[in-house]
Amino acid sequence: MQKRPLGLVAIVIYKSAVALLLMVTSIGLLLAVKNYQFLDSLSDDYMLEGKSRLIDWLLEKILNLTPKTLLFSGVGSGIYAVLTTIEAIGLWYQQRWAHILVLWLVGISIPPEVYELTRSISIVKLTVFVVNVGVFIYLLRNFPKHKQHSRH
Repeated sequence: MQKRPLGLVAIVIYKSAVALLLMVTSIGLLLAVKNYQFLDSLSDDYMLEGKSRLIDWLLEKILNLTPKTLLFSGVGSGIYAVLTTIEAIGLWYQQRWAHILVLWLVGISIPPEVYELTRSISIVKLTVFVVNVGVFIYLLRNFPKHKQHSRH
């Protein structure tokens, strides 16, 4: 088995973690769509009042979105999770197309991240931005070369 560069392994782990987070988010949003009425009645339940601020906060955020928005977000998160998984697998096998795909997707995400940072800075936004810039630079500097095919 070929030894992979440490930077590439770190990117694959990062992409895998992002894919897992996106898939969990997708499942949660799609379950929220399916159980929207139940969540609405649960938020009105007097037994939950004051028991858990996290549950109250989460229910408030979910119920402020329409079922259509939840569905769109759930499907979008699921598609992005699959795409991120494909990126991670392609990078693990050191495929040239995976480098191109990740460079392209990370590259187009950087300008909106800069815009978001100019609007408000948070540790999460800053961390995601720094990691994405690092991934972009690493993959750009370590772009796989075309393999020469010898003809006999």
